[in-house]
Amino acid sequence: MENLPSRDQAWDLLTEYISSETLQRHVLTVEGVMRHFAGLYHEDEEEWGIIGLLHDLDYELYPDEHCIKVQEILKEKGFPEEFIHAVASHGYGICCDVEPVTYAEKVLFTIDELTGLIYAAALMRPSKSVMDLETKSVMKKFKSPAFAANVNRDLIREGAEKLGMPLEDVITETILGMREIAPLIGLEGEITDK
Repeated sequence: MENLPSRDQAWDLLTEYISSETLQRHVLTVEGVMRHFAGLYHEDEEEWGIIGLLHDLDYELYPDEHCIKVQEILKEKGFPEEFIHAVASHGYGICCDVEPVTYAEKVLFTIDELTGLIYAAALMRPSKSVMDLETKSVMKKFKSPAFAANVNRDLIREGAEKLGMPLEDVITETILGMREIAPLIGLEGEITDK
């Protein structure tokens, strides 16, 4: 994809619109997992990472126009149409009608909610770490609607179907992606043996 900013430029843009530490941590998490999945699909990790980094650009300032306002912002900043489509597509069926069609879009759609569930599950561990978190633990939490009740499990299931991957595999790869950036997102925890 041409005309994409550097990662540093994307971060500068992000911090113009997002000051919340929690939301910044979320987009950094999604960026890291997007980079991980890009590696699995032999795609451009930088491009996928920037899609993940900027996916919630409009969420803090324009929550009622989420996935709509971001299209205007990115268009004004000269982003290519395909990038804008990718960013907006994670809101498909919730707050916009931009359907995820590429692998990057399907991954973003799937992991956006899933990273929140995994983050919450990691914090429940004695280690407060994603480094020793196992897929079966997350599956148990996934099946408990009371745990991280705001996480939309149907969207995660739908995303896994779009990817043609078993849910367990999506969870495993998302955990692995989060491990790669654990210190950055505060999930390195108490574990010293890596």
